Amino acid sequence: MMELGNGLSDAGHHEDALSVKEAELSMLRRIGASEHRMLVAQSNLATTYDAIGRHEDSLRMTREVYAGTLKLEGAEHESTLLEANNYAAILAQLQRFKEAKSLLRRTIPVARRVHGERHILTLRLRKIYAKVLFYDSGATLDDVREAVTTLEDNARVTRRVFGGAHPATSSVERDLQDARAALRVRDPAPSGSA
Repeated sequence: MMELGNGLSDAGHHEDALSVKEAELSMLRRIGASEHRMLVAQSNLATTYDAIGRHEDSLRMTREVYAGTLKLEGAEHESTLLEANNYAAILAQLQRFKEAKSLLRRTIPVARRVHGERHILTLRLRKIYAKVLFYDSGATLDDVREAVTTLEDNARVTRRVFGGAHPATSSVERDLQDARAALRVRDPAPSGSA
């Protein structure tokens, strides 16, 4: 069932995928599937909720998946870090910036320790963190400066590791342009000018 649901999602048939994924989760609950298998099914369902615009349902389920994976696998497990990325992304999408910052401030040091600075997951988490900093309407000038600095570093590392043609490079460079524009709006005078 998982393959059918994911195939429907990949083909853009999200409403049909939703029916299949909800049926799969229901079946897994009835047969007493492993916690790991349930979390995978819930994660897939959360993605489908997001695709059809049911963002609050996606957030709720993604939060459950992250908490379950953290409990089952521990903070340093690859699956936990991936689910933290998913959870932070939906929090950012829904402008839950305070929650996203809190999660990312806990998760990024773990990703750095486990994977290092150059790993794609560390780079993704740092990118979300920077975006949360400068998109927050309550961001301070220091927050926006931190976002620019983080994205400058991310862009440099991403270009060095993946090359200029990689989608991750172009994505972080677009975000860096946005962050720099936000900084210019908040601080029109360049540093060091009189």
